[in-house]
Amino acid sequence: MSNSDDERFMKEAIDLARKGMHNNSGGPFGAIVVMNGEIVGRGFNRVTSTIDPTAHAEIVAIRDACHFLNRGDLSGCTLYTSCEPCPMCLGAIYWSRPDRVVYACTQNDAASVGFDDEFIYREIGQSPEDRKILMENKLRKEGYDMMKEWLEKEDRIPY
Repeated sequence: MSNSDDERFMKEAIDLARKGMHNNSGGPFGAIVVMNGEIVGRGFNRVTSTIDPTAHAEIVAIRDACHFLNRGDLSGCTLYTSCEPCPMCLGAIYWSRPDRVVYACTQNDAASVGFDDEFIYREIGQSPEDRKILMENKLRKEGYDMMKEWLEKEDRIPY
């Protein structure tokens, strides 16, 4: 991708962020997924309009692109996002496997306008028993037995 293409697609992601923000869908975040120079997925933050804390722009764009491409793997794609991805979105990005991510604002820029994810980054580094939200491990054997069934399932669809 050339610099001019990157700038064009980044402007599209920023315009989506502005659109979502001004129509009160959610916060000031937008994202697009591009494959072979074509936009295959779009999303803007819809957290407040859908009452869904997972409806971040990147997640919405990834879902849109996967649906359009009819696959859960975004290899060969670039994700353009108006802001450096939060920990949740970063996880979704790694699961969907785009080739690259291009972002405008940094996590510090987001924090400066009220979207501070630093506490999540700190929590991720803690052992489960030391996290602020109580995490308890129960019925591990039963859970793991169920997971082993996955290996024996002949019609499983790997991802």
